[in-house]
Amino acid sequence: MLYIFFIKVYNEKELMNMKIGFIGLGIMGKPMSKNLLKAGYDVTVNDLNKAAVDEVTALGAKSAASAKEIAQQCDVIITMLPNSPQVKTVVLGKGGLIEGLSAGKILIDMSSIAPLVSREVAAELDKIGVEMLDAPVSGGEPKAIDGTMSVMVGGKQEIFDSYYDVMKSMAGSVVRCGEIGAGNITKLANQIIVAINIAAVSEAFTLAQAAGVEPNLVYEAIRGGLAGSTVLDAKGPMMMDRNFKPGFRINLHIKDLNNVIETSHNLGLALPLVTQVMEEMQVLKNDGLEACDHSSIVRFYEKMNNIEVKR
Repeated sequence: MLYIFFIKVYNEKELMNMKIGFIGLGIMGKPMSKNLLKAGYDVTVNDLNKAAVDEVTALGAKSAASAKEIAQQCDVIITMLPNSPQVKTVVLGKGGLIEGLSAGKILIDMSSIAPLVSREVAAELDKIGVEMLDAPVSGGEPKAIDGTMSVMVGGKQEIFDSYYDVMKSMAGSVVRCGEIGAGNITKLANQIIVAINIAAVSEAFTLAQAAGVEPNLVYEAIRGGLAGSTVLDAKGPMMMDRNFKPGFRINLHIKDLNNVIETSHNLGLALPLVTQVMEEMQVLKNDGLEACDHSSIVRFYEKMNNIEVKR
């Protein structure tokens, strides 16, 4: 038993000595990289935004000039990028990770991208002996900051087990959902539920406001019942307070729903509610609101009904 204990301590020490590269210091990536530093990891970052790099390096991270340099210097590389094209460019493009990676290194892509692209990238990396996990996240900026976001992972069980602690240092929940690509399939399912839930809250508050019942009282009355949800608690107050500062932007949710629709069509599925909410978001984008939080869906209903939801 004592021998097992010492082996466990050694493995944990070895894990903490890993060099982690982090590419993508946006709304989610920057606080995630900070949480890795707080957990004691050796972190090297890269991003086009110099101010974001400076902010994280001021906390103890190192910086690298390119993805290739990150790959050469680090054992584990985490990417947190906007969409599939950016992931393919950073990983497989000229000057990308693939030019600096070597057998035994690991890529954890925490971007939300098309599942087929995850599988394509993983197949290319497999040719050079590099394993990959697709590990998109959910929870928005507040949960990225406090380290309580959810991570849904696709990849080999043994790779998931080996790097669970790295992911857990940034999250409240880390769940393996299957083989490579399963993480992003799960994220698409998540984004369907979130989008439709926000639209439902928007409709409910619009009805209450028009009928002369205070939306805040409706919120307090229903949040503890079956209609209660994390979405209701997170987005309902934002709607009523007219606070549309982005935790998760409309244009990013449009990107995710585009991936949902593309994937569903490849599978021969009809998802009519997704299509409806996507059209609502497109209206908001055309109104210049694409950089606002996705709680702005309520503004579609307000515009349609000439009403404003407020406390």
